[in-house]
Amino acid sequence: MRRKDREVTDITQILDMADRAKILHLGLFDGEYPYIVPMHYGYEYDGKFTFYLHCACEGHKLDLIRRDPHCCVEFETDTELISGGDIPCGYGSYYSSFIGQGTAEIVDGEEKKHGLRVLMRTQTGRDFDIDDRMAASVAVIRIDIDTFTAKARVKQ
Repeated sequence: MRRKDREVTDITQILDMADRAKILHLGLFDGEYPYIVPMHYGYEYDGKFTFYLHCACEGHKLDLIRRDPHCCVEFETDTELISGGDIPCGYGSYYSSFIGQGTAEIVDGEEKKHGLRVLMRTQTGRDFDIDDRMAASVAVIRIDIDTFTAKARVKQ
């Protein structure tokens, strides 16, 4: 990381960022070009991050995951423009961001329902019962994060 002064290593701060950001950008390998898609997410942290995403039961991202499960995730929050006035190079922004690399897997059964509960808790702050009928209507992707970095430039 080039700007060590902006690196965030305090896991409490990183978890707070994950709670407040609601959209994760999922990056997958798609031949010559990367494929990046914004998605709602849920997460758990037990010394390692696990993210859960949901989508339609078929589609391009699922095909890409089946072909190559390696992926990257990114989310940001606290974004705000810092004005440079009449000096274009004086502009900047406040932000908090997370980038992680890991592997994606399409899950089923009880883990699928668990992933949907985690997603709903992260997105709404509420716990929901997920039955078999609800789970059957979507695909659930689990992402196990191997490495990550977090950065922030916050208002003083």
